[in-house]
Amino acid sequence: MTLSWISAAMKVLEEVQRTQEDALARAAELAARSIARDGVVYAFGTGHSRMPVEEIFPRYGSFPGFHPIVELSMTFHNQVVGANGQRQAMFIERVAGLADQILANFRLRPQDSLMVFSVSGLNAVPIEMAMGARQAGLPVIAVTSLAETHASPARHPSGTRLADHADVVIDLCSPVGDALCHVDGVAEPIGPVSTLTAVAVVNEIKVRSARLLAAGGGVPPIITSSRLVGDARSSELFEAAYHDFARRAAATLRGAGEEVGDAGSRGR
Repeated sequence: MTLSWISAAMKVLEEVQRTQEDALARAAELAARSIARDGVVYAFGTGHSRMPVEEIFPRYGSFPGFHPIVELSMTFHNQVVGANGQRQAMFIERVAGLADQILANFRLRPQDSLMVFSVSGLNAVPIEMAMGARQAGLPVIAVTSLAETHASPARHPSGTRLADHADVVIDLCSPVGDALCHVDGVAEPIGPVSTLTAVAVVNEIKVRSARLLAAGGGVPPIITSSRLVGDARSSELFEAAYHDFARRAAATLRGAGEEVGDAGSRGR
């Protein structure tokens, strides 16, 4: 074995820390600005890129303002084969036009922003989510592997990649093929790392955003374990965070009968 996975993964995390400082700082500034303006930071990913979206909110140590969007058709493939299998999920995330149907559910407002996770940055749905958000005037943060995205020709009809439609690009620093370790007698590498670095990116942005929000007036309620603050305070924070999230979410949803081009909805 050339390296233990943990040792190899730590090197990739160190590479993210060394090379992505400016991008992380700009992403945190965009996120904090959206949250402070009573907007939301939409977070979207397909396939295994769903994992950092779920990491961003809700869980202990997180706060509202981040708004996860997870489409089960492209992320729930635990059954692997048969109904809801991975073949279908991998097909659906490449379908052009689906992002328009997802975004049509939301009012995309100037105070909002969008964070899109895609290791390859090549599939139609993540690319078109970024395209649609930018057309509506939202800043876009792309979290992708630059090595991976440039290892293959662009396959979107526009000839572009996710990184081409972002105001900030954060490189996951994961290698082509994602897996890190080589085992004697086995030709193929084993042990992907992009989920680890994506989750690290999410929490780095979350903490940096909290610092900026605290300096500017305050952080939304933070979901906190009762083992730290006691049952009563934990319950109080939980309810406050969920009420804050619900209030923000209600303002994002496009109402029945509201046309896509109406004021306050998508600017497309």
